[in-house]
Amino acid sequence: MNNISIIGLGYVGLPLAIAAIESGNNVYGIDSNKNKINSLKNGINFVEDISNDLLAKVIKTGRLNLSSDYSSIQSSNVVIICVPTPLLNKEPDLSNVMKAAFEISKFIKKNTLVILESTVQPGTTRNILNKILLKNSGLSQDDIYVAFSPERIDPLNKIWNLKNTPKIVSGLTKEAHIKAVKFYSTIIEDIVECESVEVAETAKLLENSFRFINISFINELSFFCNKIGIEINDVIAAAATKPYGFMPFYPGIGIGGHCIPVDPLYLLAKAREVGVTSKFIELADEVNMNLPLHFVEIAKNKIGELKSKKIIVIGVSFKPNISDTRETPVLNLIKMLKNNGADVYWHDDLVMEWNDEKSTVLSDKFDLAIIAVQHDYLDLTKLGKVPIINSRNSI
Repeated sequence: MNNISIIGLGYVGLPLAIAAIESGNNVYGIDSNKNKINSLKNGINFVEDISNDLLAKVIKTGRLNLSSDYSSIQSSNVVIICVPTPLLNKEPDLSNVMKAAFEISKFIKKNTLVILESTVQPGTTRNILNKILLKNSGLSQDDIYVAFSPERIDPLNKIWNLKNTPKIVSGLTKEAHIKAVKFYSTIIEDIVECESVEVAETAKLLENSFRFINISFINELSFFCNKIGIEINDVIAAAATKPYGFMPFYPGIGIGGHCIPVDPLYLLAKAREVGVTSKFIELADEVNMNLPLHFVEIAKNKIGELKSKKIIVIGVSFKPNISDTRETPVLNLIKMLKNNGADVYWHDDLVMEWNDEKSTVLSDKFDLAIIAVQHDYLDLTKLGKVPIINSRNSI
């Protein structure tokens, strides 16, 4: 049994905390958001993969201790960092990782395993996290064990979950590597060992850069299909019948979420730092950023001048059937529609409140509806004869 401190209780940290408890460990859940801590203590969470019933069951075990206080780290033999690593002006923002490292260094004791799960640039575990821990704790490299194991969380995926998704693991030292592998083996079925933390860090960025580039390419191809009057999804379905060498990706309003539109720019920033070009990522980012403008033009072609037209955008989360709005491309779509003089409303009963606005009910009182994210619950018959643009289609 381990005493584990998990820093960051969002889409990565909370499921990991519950999985660790189910494997017989004690968990100290740490989050700087005191409102989140209070909600969790009351059995309420905002992670779709975790039901409130499951959370309540875990709380009753007495093995989940929730706080914004880092002092529990002195009672832990494993510390896992699951804090957000967003973009700031399209550049990597590691401030949360650095803050967590400084706080950990105040309480860490000898022989503690510290694992970074947050997505970072290659070299971050070795050159930032490890150096902060050593400099501020007064411990030596022989005293602590530092490892990297990137999260692989896909909210609401019914097939692949935390326990059965292969887990990449690597340590700064041989001892750290062995301890990290041993720890995760008690929770996760399949462990993939990497030769170095830099390989593991880069592998995470490759996974989502691959998706980023291919989704952007499919979106660009949808413009072509629209121009010649064929449906992009028919093209994808035909190509997907090939049993080898092809993987289907699908068009949309743009790429959102905490991973796919963010991770490639971490790789791009590191490439620039070492003097290497990454034109594919640059182009994919350009295509992705321009997608909302493409749909504004489609809207103009469909209903003419947008000034004073009532337009409802349907779905504002970054993917279907979840409430997560991080990096949602719908934000730029709404801004561009408003810049063209449209009166823009949005509907999303999973999100309900967003950017100080509330979800608008579906009705036939609009000049145009744009389906940005198609949740399963939607009843589009409520729109009546309102013209519809579906971002998943090309025509």
